[in-house]
Amino acid sequence: MKDMKTIEGIIVVTTPEIPGYKVVEVKGVARGGTVRATHIGRDIMALLRNLKGGEVKEYTEMMAEAREEALRRMALHAKELGANAVVNFRFATSNLGGSMAEIYAYGTAVVVERVEK
Repeated sequence: MKDMKTIEGIIVVTTPEIPGYKVVEVKGVARGGTVRATHIGRDIMALLRNLKGGEVKEYTEMMAEAREEALRRMALHAKELGANAVVNFRFATSNLGGSMAEIYAYGTAVVVERVEK
């Protein structure tokens, strides 16, 4: 797996298979999530940007950080399950009120082995 990009030592792909590898064991669902809330500073900047129009960079950055954290937590959970990869990885989001959002990362934790050519 040294030639494959990993997160916390876990291969993570959105596809059901990993080229060059075969699934030898399914460990279950790996998951990781985080809830992020806005704060007054971000809200004020967002309001000002909203008046002008365009991207609200403060929220974009906050959500990017949240996705990375959810992804990292999912990889750590996969490792706890004894997996070395996650296939069929996805993100889900939900609004938890006016100023909070949950980012949830999930996929199938598996053990893969390199296929000999």
